[in-house]
Parts: sequence; C-alpha cells; structure tokens
Amino acid sequence: MSLLGGGIFKGMAVTLRNFVGSYFDKERLTTKEYAWRTDDKLPERAGDYPKEEAEQLSDTTTVTHYSRNFPMLLHDEGEPMDTVRCVACQICERECPPQCIYIEKSKDKMERGGNKAQFYPATFDIDVSVCMSCQICVEVCPFDAIVMNSQFELSTPDRFGGLLLRRDDLLKSNDYYHKIHPEEAAARDKRIADEKAAKEAKKKAAEEAKKKAAEAKAKAEAEAKAKEEAESAEKPAEAPAPTHTDAKKEDNGE
Repeated sequence: MSLLGGGIFKGMAVTLRNFVGSYFDKERLTTKEYAWRTDDKLPERAGDYPKEEAEQLSDTTTVTHYSRNFPMLLHDEGEPMDTVRCVACQICERECPPQCIYIEKSKDKMERGGNKAQFYPATFDIDVSVCMSCQICVEVCPFDAIVMNSQFELSTPDRFGGLLLRRDDLLKSNDYYHKIHPEEAAARDKRIADEKAAKEAKKKAAEEAKKKAAEAKAKAEAEAKAKEEAESAEKPAEAPAPTHTDAKKEDNGE
C-alpha cells in the first residue's frame, strides 16, 4: 500500500538532490565551463557577448536545434553589410506585437551580391527586454532576412540599455544559422533556391515568348508586303485620266 502523497515526497527528494548537487557535483557546474568567459564579470551589454561563439555551440549544453530565443539578422558570404538580406521594408516592425523592433531605412541604395541596388537598414534595434520570442517577425519577412537565434546567455547588469541589441549585434552569417538550426536552415535555403530558379525560368519563358511573338509579327508583315507587291505586279496598267486640256480639244473638234 502506497503512502498518500508519496509521489510528492519522491519528487521533492529528486529536486533537493539536484539542488544540493548543483553546488558540489563538478558535472553540474556548467557555468564554469564557458570557454569564452575570461573572468567573472558580466558584459555591460548583451551585444558584447562573443558573436557566433556563444555557449549554445558547446557540447556541454542541452540547447537543441529546435530551440529559439531572440531574433537575428542574416547575411550571406562576405562582409555583413555588403550581403545583408534585410531591405528595411519595416514589415516586421509593424507586425511586432510588443513593438520591440525599431528600424530606420537608409536614404541611399546599395548593390549587394551582384543583385540590383536596394535600401538597407541604417538602424535596426531590438529590445530583448520586451521581445516575447513569438517569431512573428520571422514569419512575415518576405526576404528571409530575420530568423531566431538560440543564444540564451545574455545577462547584463543593465536591464534596459544593456538589453538593447543594435544592428551590428544582430547580424549573423548564414553559416552560423546552419550550425544552430541545420534542418531549418537547409530547408529555407532550398526554398529560396527553388523560388529563384522558378523566377528565372518564368523570366526566360517570358523572354522566349516575346521573341517568338516579335518573329511572328515580322513574318506576318513580310508576307503581307510580299502579297501586296505581287498583286500590284499582276494588275494591268490603267490609262491615264483625261486632263482639262484634252477635254477642251475634244469640244473644239480637234
């Protein structure tokens, strides 16, 4: 016969064992194993944490490929601002439920990755003290420029200014995205490649159709001109119309 409430006591015993062990068990002291933390001081700003080298890439952590925390801005191979995908359309800013995103569009355009010149974000701030990690900004972005990071260690002594991530803090490479979310990143890249190929095929088909239409029009015009010339050659020459002088001569009997 089991003791009434025995399960509660068993659960509390497990909690107590883990609580005590977190102070003495070496394997539980994971915060001591952050290789990038050189001292015991927290960075003044969340953006001061090492870029793309945070603890979620360590083998000692339990962060999965499906975890998410706060948004980040993607750029492709090359310099971040030369290959950033964001065009400052501000859709994510408008759709954000807690209104934690602030964007200023550039006044000039910049060519990126051999594509046509586009606007870029002169300012792109996210207040992670307000962000609720809902991922709506990711879903509404038409350029696949914003995705969710899985970095969870962003502690700072300043709960306001320290948790305001600037554009350069948010920029992460597509390679980094493949490291933390490999399946999601691969699927996203495949979709982008398929859409690009479909768009190029559609453009090529439209150009070929336009070329064929122009050739058909030129051929029809040439046939019409040839037919007109042939009809003119077969038609007998008409006698010249009598002039006023000829009519006067007939009246005088000449």
